Amino acid sequence: MKEYFLSRGIDAIITPEPGGTELGKRIRDILLDENIDEITPIAEACLFAADRAQQVKLIIEPAIKKGWMVISDRYVDSSLVYQGVARGCGLEPVKNLNEWATDERVPDITIYLDIPVARGLDRIASCEKDRIEKETREFHENVRNAYKTLMKLSGGRIVEVDALGTPESVHHRVVQEIEKIV
Repeated sequence: MKEYFLSRGIDAIITPEPGGTELGKRIRDILLDENIDEITPIAEACLFAADRAQQVKLIIEPAIKKGWMVISDRYVDSSLVYQGVARGCGLEPVKNLNEWATDERVPDITIYLDIPVARGLDRIASCEKDRIEKETREFHENVRNAYKTLMKLSGGRIVEVDALGTPESVHHRVVQEIEKIV
């Protein structure tokens, strides 16, 4: 996506979550470590929010002040779904935590790449999996259902894109959605 914006003369930056800052890289190591299976849901939510707070202050706000497009690979909607719903922390507590962590920054659009869980798990079957990817099929079904529900409640800010097909075809569908708002 960054190349898409740059080719149109729009400066852009990608921020991975977690991990876009030095602190975030350490948080990412903890969160995705397959050998750590005892992270409580609340601790997990707080770690993601800590990374996000750091990114907002050090990366996102400075980029926005420069007039850049910011592309986050995950953001608050992910925490609402993963920690709020799938981990059982509750939407309201996770929402409040992340509003505080982000100074209430909300993206203009969230692209939700949808794929049936079985197909998604097949895609990563031969890959080394992190702690979250190793979760049960039921967990991943809960995540998918929660995204679909959150999308309905978002007032159109969250847009579903079919993630089946080649990376090029999926990218094309994402670009079509982005062009509606740029």
